Amino acid sequence: MKGLITLEELMMLGLGLYLFSVLDFAWWWFPLLILAPDLGMLGYLLGDRIGAHTYNLFHHKGVAIAIYLTGAYFSIPLCQLVGTILFSHAALDRALGYGLKYEKGFKYTHLGQIGKNNE
Repeated sequence: MKGLITLEELMMLGLGLYLFSVLDFAWWWFPLLILAPDLGMLGYLLGDRIGAHTYNLFHHKGVAIAIYLTGAYFSIPLCQLVGTILFSHAALDRALGYGLKYEKGFKYTHLGQIGKNNE
């Protein structure tokens, strides 16, 4: 099952790359920005509860899709770029086994505990 989920997330990353390719931004913006959503981890400086909420906000695919669709509807390419980067980053993280965080600590995710074999 883990392999199937990884494949699904890699396909979503591919979708993100495609969505980026139809935007009018230079190619180098994608690798430059792909790790930007990890700024959401800064919330952990204020504790596990706030950290989990800020991390999850920056890594929630629904938020990414809403931002992208808002940009598409109102013809705001920057919103489309932000949504694409958030979506692609979340897919990459999930493919690597990093999930949305629980409030009890950074290593506790919806995909299992980071560092543990969760097959």
